[in-house]
Amino acid sequence: MARPNGVVIVSERYWAFAGVDGSLREGAMPQPPELLQRIPLARGLVRLYASLAPLFRRNGVAKRRERWLILTALIAPLALAAVHGPWSTVAGIALSVLLVATILRGRALHLHGAEHRAIAAAEGRELESTWEGLARPSRFSPRCGTNFAALALPVTFGADQLLPVGPALWSPVVVLVFSLALTMELWRLVQRSSRGKWRVFLLPGLGLQRITTREPRLDETQVALRAVEAVLRLELA
Repeated sequence: MARPNGVVIVSERYWAFAGVDGSLREGAMPQPPELLQRIPLARGLVRLYASLAPLFRRNGVAKRRERWLILTALIAPLALAAVHGPWSTVAGIALSVLLVATILRGRALHLHGAEHRAIAAAEGRELESTWEGLARPSRFSPRCGTNFAALALPVTFGADQLLPVGPALWSPVVVLVFSLALTMELWRLVQRSSRGKWRVFLLPGLGLQRITTREPRLDETQVALRAVEAVLRLELA
């Protein structure tokens, strides 16, 4: 994930943050109970929590003000819990997307593209040539969180219409949690599928990445590559 001052790269076990000032921070990812990682829907929420851990931990990479902004983006849909009607939850998700776009401001857009390029370089075994600027892997990624957000909108709308929950104060909360869990399951299925028909679900997110990413400079790509190198070193140690 990209921050205005650097790039975070995460794996199953470790995370690393490379700053534009040359700094490098590393840490271990939380390891939820194995049982939770096997239960459908619950494992999606666990995975979502783990992906945000490097930001919200006390020694994480996000400053206090930014943590509050990200938290606001996550719980914004709950602010509309008192608003009844089929569009309340969808409006909350849309508000979250708007706040996330605010977070991905300035240089973060370029570093977001650099993050994708560095990951693609690692997967294509082009780390050295990418560092030197000889290779330029795509700045668009099928595993970007933007794709998850693009999937969450229609899933949330469908759940809001179809789930048999009454017009209670807590109903939008149930819809939101269920929608996030279901979206993560769908996202995992798309990522693991080798069939082209499933990849169509990624098209809205890939299109949205034209807004949430910018073409990175070589020095910005090198920032992301330093984070990738750190995670690979930890994994192979």
